[in-house]
Amino acid sequence: MGVFTFVCRSSGDEWTGKSLSGELEASAPSTFDLQRKLVQTALCADSSGGVQSSFSLVTPTSAVFQVIIGGASGGAFIGGGGAVAAASGGAAPAAEAEKEEKKEEKEEESDDDLGLSLFD
Repeated sequence: MGVFTFVCRSSGDEWTGKSLSGELEASAPSTFDLQRKLVQTALCADSSGGVQSSFSLVTPTSAVFQVIIGGASGGAFIGGGGAVAAASGGAAPAAEAEKEEKKEEKEEESDDDLGLSLFD
């Protein structure tokens, strides 16, 4: 798994990105094109799996771009499915608790049917 962090700066009409280690760099006319070039540059250094990236502007003329290659790209999908299963599993006990409350309410109503009253 490779993690590449780039510091990106704009000067005039061109964006440049340079890795923190200083080994990798690219330039492009827009942030979109720069991100694509930096991902390709990172893939040339490490092509061991899926790619995740994150681009965050720090100021209007500077940004941080991170590329993660390999590692958790497949795990995120599996984890997402687990979250759905957990959410649906959590809904079932809530529905059962609601049914129990309704049963208790019905039982209380049945006590009133005995014909006894405090005010007779």
